[in-house]
Amino acid sequence: MSKKRSAEEYQKTFAFRFFRWLHGEKDPYVGVVEMRPQEEYHVDEDAILRHEKEHDAILDRVYSEDNIELKAFRRLYHVTSILFCLFLIALLLVTVSYLPATGTIDRPVNNEVAARYIENGLEETGAVNIVAGMILDYRAFDTLGESHVLFVATITVLILLRMNKKGSKGINDRIFEPKNDTILQLVATFLVPIIIIFGIYIILNGHLGPGGGFSGGAVIGAGLVLYLNAFGFEKTERFFTEKTYKWVCFFSLSFYCLAKSYSFYTGANQLHSVIPKGTPGAILSSGLILPLNIAVGLVVACTIYAFYAMFRKGGF
Repeated sequence: MSKKRSAEEYQKTFAFRFFRWLHGEKDPYVGVVEMRPQEEYHVDEDAILRHEKEHDAILDRVYSEDNIELKAFRRLYHVTSILFCLFLIALLLVTVSYLPATGTIDRPVNNEVAARYIENGLEETGAVNIVAGMILDYRAFDTLGESHVLFVATITVLILLRMNKKGSKGINDRIFEPKNDTILQLVATFLVPIIIIFGIYIILNGHLGPGGGFSGGAVIGAGLVLYLNAFGFEKTERFFTEKTYKWVCFFSLSFYCLAKSYSFYTGANQLHSVIPKGTPGAILSSGLILPLNIAVGLVVACTIYAFYAMFRKGGF
């Protein structure tokens, strides 16, 4: 058994500093960046009046109807805009004229990439669903970028709409809704489990037929939104909070990145992968496509619920 460390020894370890930074308990700039107290601001009323007069005088001079330069600029702007639009239309028409005729064999859509997906997709990916094999195997790096775009977009909206914790305690998130809608709550009690189970089925069936992480995650996210509308934030936050969203997305994206990094490395170096593809058509088949579908589905479901929650309340 490992020896227990004291609190003083643990505070000196890298793990303590890392998790403290991860949870935002320490500002990395405090004690490192030189900080000077801000000088007290004194209002100079004469300077403000002088600035306002100068500002009004400049506006009157610039936007005056007798300003010849402004009139010339507006005419030049209109003429330039029309010429640019005509040039862009002509450029697009010339480009279209060079495209091959419909049905010819040298069209861009008739290339070896699509043929490779159709002819060798089942053998190389193990997925019966060609679309899932293409998205999560051949083009898995692109799908990883799309998942990160969802995560970054949600974090950006969270930063823009986030409310102060102290000021949001007294907010009634159901002030514009019936507080005890029995019909909605009764229907949600039956529908939400069915919707979530159906979303899980779509995710797990993504490598066998129509479905996958994006569509299944959207269904699960819709179930969470319905539950929120029926029961409010107080009950929903018993199992889904801001920390839940962050940790689920963090582990899902990290697993996706590590799993596909292994696949990229073995594929680029012509090495044998230890991950079996399984029997095509079986639930445990297609190698990493099934767990990757699960990771993408979790990110999409959390993102849909997070967007709805933030636009409705300003935070989780």
